[in-house]
Amino acid sequence: QVQLVESGGGLVQAGGSLRLSCAASGLTFSRYSMAWFRQGPGKDREFVAAVRYSGHTYYLDSVKGRFTISRDNAKSTIYLQMNSLMPEDTAVYYCAADQRIILSSIRQAGAYDHWGQGTQVTVSS
Repeated sequence: QVQLVESGGGLVQAGGSLRLSCAASGLTFSRYSMAWFRQGPGKDREFVAAVRYSGHTYYLDSVKGRFTISRDNAKSTIYLQMNSLMPEDTAVYYCAADQRIILSSIRQAGAYDHWGQGTQVTVSS
């Protein structure tokens, strides 16, 4: 019943920007911690950014200063603003949600109960 739907992916040149969205339904959105993960070709899924129900944010070190995660509780939506994109950012980006995640697990994919289908981001040189 819980559904997460990502959008906003696409093809962009290096140095460009994209804004991803994840619309959630079937849950009490304001009570959930939300996150973005990504999986590049031949790579494991990795943590990108998270925002807890408190509004506190967390980032992968390599995206700090370039990416910004935010949430709009009124719209049950989170966003990932991605600036200064690089080819190594190319991946399928997934939205994830969990109601009771603890801080020590915020970066762990296995800690999240709900996942979207992903949206492709391709950054060309």
